[in-house]
Amino acid sequence: MKKTLIVIPARYASTRFPGKPLALLGGRPIVQWVWERVQGLGEAMIATDDERIADAAKAGFDARVMMTSADCQSGTDRCGEVLRRCGGGYEVVVNVQGDEPFMEAAQVQTLVKAFDDPAVQIATLRTRIRTTEELLSPNNVKVVCADNGNALYFSRQPLPYRRGTAEEGWLAEGDYYKHVGIYAYRAEVLERLCQLPVGTLEASEKLEQLRWLAAGYTIRVLDTDHANIGIDTPQDLAEAEQTLNRTK
Repeated sequence: MKKTLIVIPARYASTRFPGKPLALLGGRPIVQWVWERVQGLGEAMIATDDERIADAAKAGFDARVMMTSADCQSGTDRCGEVLRRCGGGYEVVVNVQGDEPFMEAAQVQTLVKAFDDPAVQIATLRTRIRTTEELLSPNNVKVVCADNGNALYFSRQPLPYRRGTAEEGWLAEGDYYKHVGIYAYRAEVLERLCQLPVGTLEASEKLEQLRWLAAGYTIRVLDTDHANIGIDTPQDLAEAEQTLNRTK
């Protein structure tokens, strides 16, 4: 069994939804849903730079919390800081976003198992795109892979482009995949990722995984049938509440 560190980055100062981790879903903070879903999968830690989140998590649901630097530019940077401060011994670090209340334990298990292959440096997930609306939305990140399962590229644009066919017919001609943004890193690789500067591809698409690809790292992409519902706006939260009510 690999020694696994699960980090839940949680920022209060979201541009589109300030205070998002503490917004209530089904009467519980969003970040609590994530915390509860990762229990038993490894050593879990909420990483935040805001005392309000730290206090709510420790007092409200007895979570382990680490205060991380306000200078962290991404969830990956927060994971790297937690790894450095927790010390060695971890083989795999999993980055589970604090706004993914419907993620499944099996997804984390799938990612950790990927590191049975010594060639895997980073692992993430994808799921089939079912509608043209999903395909064309820039909010859904698309991924294309090589035959060995490693990512070739991630984009907010539909990939691949199908020359000579209207966009409405693209799904009928082949499979398209949406990236599910849970990452796992081999511990020593994570340390190196946190030293990389922002690259031109990342700056263009606003996708940090392009920084890693451009630097020559490989990302193994695994399939999941479960399309997580991320919460980026108050409207997303209202829709998540409706989803929760339908499943009761």
